[in-house]
Amino acid sequence: MKIQVLGPLSAEVNGGSIVPTARKPRQILTLLALYPGRVMPVPTLMEEIWGTDLPQSALTTLQTYILQLRRRLGTAMGPGGPGGAKEVLATRHGGYLLQIPPECVDVHEYEGLVARGQAAFEEGDDESAAAQLRQALALWQGPALVDVRVGPILEIEVMRLEESRLVTVERRIDVDLRLGKHTELIAELTELIARHPQHEGLHSQAMVALYRSGRQATALDVYRRLRTRLIEDLGVEPSPQLQRLHQAMLTVDPALDVMAGPKRGSTFDLYAA
Repeated sequence: MKIQVLGPLSAEVNGGSIVPTARKPRQILTLLALYPGRVMPVPTLMEEIWGTDLPQSALTTLQTYILQLRRRLGTAMGPGGPGGAKEVLATRHGGYLLQIPPECVDVHEYEGLVARGQAAFEEGDDESAAAQLRQALALWQGPALVDVRVGPILEIEVMRLEESRLVTVERRIDVDLRLGKHTELIAELTELIARHPQHEGLHSQAMVALYRSGRQATALDVYRRLRTRLIEDLGVEPSPQLQRLHQAMLTVDPALDVMAGPKRGSTFDLYAA
């Protein structure tokens, strides 16, 4: 079985899709796939499907959805499938679980690559960190669960995954800046700060990439526009780190040079207290 949630939902067995077309069974399959090998309690599944407004037939209806998923699973598994389907989509006391290895689900492969990339990053092994983080991000085929109408539980999962994706992108850019790829990063960072107009970490990376590419004035303008936005929208000044980065650019601090930067740590923390 191969399940993908980092983009449109996909679940295949022997090359055949087991993804239902109906909304609620899709939610159940997704929630079980995010936690392979772990029992998902019935109340949690019900909350995802109906929120706090449970119908009287909630338990019976949930059991029907599970049966529908097992039938699709059994058909894809082929002869002898129905018995096998009950073992894969198993009933346990108080809930259900999908008995598949975690590596069958792309999100778990992604998280493993991110963990290895982070470890390499902290060890100062930039080449390895960049390779692992790029491989992790390549697993994304679009926004998480883009074609699943999520309830309250999956909504939290989507937020968690999207935040993880953004952090991983930021960390990969940190590595690329340490590897001297500042010019190549300008277009990507320009798009990112447009999509995340109050994200100080991305703005600090854009400033450094521009500065190291000989575009000091543009780097300072990125800071000016962010500061104006933060003051007008939130009534706050940029963080001390960003203010010190701005001052360093004004004074042409040698520490901003790519060869002088630390072997570990983020671009945002170049001028942390």
